[in-house]
This record gives sequence, structure tokens and C-alpha cells, in this order.
Amino acid sequence: MVHQLLSNNDMEFSVESLEKDLNKMRRYYRSGKTKEASWRESQLKGLGNFIMEKDDEILKALKQDLGKHQVEAFRDELGTLMKSLNFAIKYLRKWMAAQEAKLPQIALLSSAEIVPEPLGLVLIISSWNFPFGLSLEPLIGAVAAGNTVVLKPSELSPSCASLLSTVLPTYLDNDAIKVIQGGPTVGEQLLKQRWDKIFFTGSARVGRLVMAAAVEHLTPVTLELGGKSPALVDSLSSSFDTKVAVKRVLVSKFGACAGQACIAIDYVLVEKSFSSELVRLMKIWIKEMFGENPRASNTIARIVDENHFTRLESFLTDDPKVKDSVVYGGSMDKDNLFIEPTILLDPPLDSAIMTEEIFGPLLPIITLEKIENGIEFINSRPKPLAIYAFTKNKTLQRRLVSETSSGSIVFNDAILQYAADTLPFGGVGESGFGNYHGKFSFDNFSHYKAVAKRSFYTDFWFRFPPWTINKLQLLETAYNLDYLGLVLVILGLKKSKRKLN
Repeated sequence: MVHQLLSNNDMEFSVESLEKDLNKMRRYYRSGKTKEASWRESQLKGLGNFIMEKDDEILKALKQDLGKHQVEAFRDELGTLMKSLNFAIKYLRKWMAAQEAKLPQIALLSSAEIVPEPLGLVLIISSWNFPFGLSLEPLIGAVAAGNTVVLKPSELSPSCASLLSTVLPTYLDNDAIKVIQGGPTVGEQLLKQRWDKIFFTGSARVGRLVMAAAVEHLTPVTLELGGKSPALVDSLSSSFDTKVAVKRVLVSKFGACAGQACIAIDYVLVEKSFSSELVRLMKIWIKEMFGENPRASNTIARIVDENHFTRLESFLTDDPKVKDSVVYGGSMDKDNLFIEPTILLDPPLDSAIMTEEIFGPLLPIITLEKIENGIEFINSRPKPLAIYAFTKNKTLQRRLVSETSSGSIVFNDAILQYAADTLPFGGVGESGFGNYHGKFSFDNFSHYKAVAKRSFYTDFWFRFPPWTINKLQLLETAYNLDYLGLVLVILGLKKSKRKLN
């Protein structure tokens, strides 16, 4: 089996077997089978059957690997995937259809269309924090577009990776779709192969390695990375609005895989005069949503492994000034890989917690003299995957849209843009490039081919040598779509003042 490659001491044999399997997949793609609408629909339905029939096993795997509550797991992975599959199945044939391309009237007896075609053999490398969502969401797009696909799930969520590699293939065409398990060595060997597209979700550090490997074969790449996504919380006049904003900030930070999500809120910007009230309300609602003892309440996921736990722990312990800025939480249980929701007020801006992506349940709050200063603060740092702004100030909203750059911007909520099939999901700059979800997933794994047709009965005789001043004049009027001028030149009623050298 392909997913057993590159293990033990048979590296040479394994690489040879991998290349053999990939060649078979390329031949299968060239057979045209995956381009058929019926094949694509059957694979999408197979993915849906896997999710529906194995939902208990999926939920158990997510609980085992990440400690996710089953409701959170359904909200963030199973539910969104079924929604995406239903959307893709509904619109697949429309997406596949050629689109007429309008030509100018001068192009007599000519027509053109844009035809989407699959790229070929593609590689998807997914992340551990949403092991099903970040594996199957791009797979939906790759299959809908008619590609053959190799999926490598993350080794850091082993139960989920095992389920994907052993059970998912029983629902799909194994000649076209394969799942390969393994760690960095497997990833390295995969990246050495020739692909028609690489889709990677993960850290910027590994993303750079993926790009470097893709250069060898000039392989197009989509990178879904992350970064420090800020939330601006304005001084909302209504207590109801403020309560809603606080709840949405907290669930978007602590309630999405314990903050281990690329689009989770990384830090909050707030006016100094409102910061005390914000912290007070956060303390109340953390207890309301996650309980007096969050670890015992089973509502927050755990940290994925000891390495990530140690990294988060170092944010608080390595710098005394950061530790002193903790105003809520801060307790850690290394044996159970659990960190309680933690709030920090004005940690040093040059500290690790404010310069590196946090990816955990630690929430710094940075105070500003005026909330509008948040624009300059955001622009002084790398472009984030998302900006969240809780404000009813229309001027501030317009300024944020026009004066900042990010993968997305959401007003008065967070993370929900991930679930919208009609919005592109992706980053910009250091937060990644390329996007997907809905039709954007189909587009990501497609090439839009220009197809033009002409009759033999009409021609633009002035495009052929030998050159004359009259032909130059005809070309000028034709490119300007000046039909009257074209007629006048042809009739000799309009002369050019140019001279040929």
C-alpha cells in the first residue's frame, strides 16, 4: 500500500514504489476517466458517505488526537465538510461548463470560450489542527476539478491520519486518489516528485520548504499559512453589543481548537479607556462558556503535543515582563497537555508572544490611545490572514478595508468567513497565497483554457506583410474598435499623417 511507503529500512524500495504508483496515477489521469462528470460526482458522494457513515469514528479520532468536544468537532469539521460537499455536488456541472467569451464585433465569424480543465496529478499536504477539514476541503476541490490526488495528512494527529489512510480509500477510486501517512521524511520524498500542483496548509517555515522544492519542477503552489490575526474591539455604546462582541472574541480564540487555528484571533487591540471593562467582561464570559474549571468541563481542546506545549509555556515563562502581564488564567497541566484560557494585558511588543504566531489559548490585549491607531499598528506588522473589527463606526470600517491588507476582513464577528462557500479563503503576503472554498476550490485545481474558433471566409488582410501606411492605419483603427474609422480608411476617405521609415 502507498500509505505504508518510506518506512523501516527499505527507503530505496519505497521511493521506487512511490514513483511507480505515481506513474500509474498519471496514466490513469491521461485515460480521461477523472474528467467525466459522473466520476467526479461519484467521488464527491463517496466523500459524503465517508463523513456520514464514519462520523462516530471521526469524532473519536478528533477527541483522541486533540481533545475536541464532539459539538466543536461537528461545528468546525464534519458540518462544514458536508455543507461544502452539498454545494460542490449541486453546482459541479455548472462549474465544469465552458463559458462563452465575448469577442468584439470586428471578429466576424469568430467565437471563443473558456474551458476549465484539471491540472493533472496534485499533492495536498494538510495540517493537524483540523485534520479532516483541512484534508478534505481541498480534496473536494481537487476531485471536483477532475484531478488525481495524493493526500498526506499530518503525522501530529495520528488517529485522524490513520482513519484517513485506512478507511477513506474504501469510499473512493484508489487508482486516482491515495492517502500517504508519514512524517517529515515522507513529506520530503513527496516534494521531490513532479506534481502539477501542490496545496499546502501549515506553518510559514515549512511553507518556505515547500516553495523551495516546487521550484525544481516549476510546480504551482497554494500556501495556506497563518500569522497574527488581530481583533479591534471598539468602545461599543450598547451593553448588548459589547456582550455579543466579547462572546464572539472568546469563542473565536479559545473555542477553535484551543486557539490552535490559523484564523483564530491572535491578539486584541482596544482603547486604553475601555480595556478594564473589556477584561472584566472577558473574565465573566470565560467562566460562563468554559466553566469554572475549563479542563474538567471538557469544552476546550488540548494542546497537540509536548513540543507545542513547551513553545506556548515559554511565551509566559521566558520573559518576566510577559508573565507579569497575565491578568487571567496562566495555569498549565503538562501531563494532560492543557492550558487554561489566559489573558495578558500589554505584554512587551517586542516579546515572542507579540512577534510570533501564538497558536494556542493565550490572548494578549494591546491598549491604544485611540482605536483608529490600530490601523497603523496592523500595518507595521506582516499582513495577517484575517482582520476582525468589532465596531459600528462606518468610517473606521471603510478605513480598515481601504488602508489595510489581509486575507479577509470581518466586522463584528470572527472565523465565520471560513464557512462561507461564496467567499474565497486564503492569505496574502506572509499569510499565504491562493484561495479555496466553494467554486474557488474548483478554480484552484483547474486551468482555464482559452479556446478560439475562426472561419476561413473572413480575414484581416492588413495583418500580413508587406507593410504599407494604409495597413498601419487599418491596424490602428481596428485596435481602437473604431468601426466608422475603419470603413473610412477602407474607402480612402481617411488618410494617415504618419510616414513609414
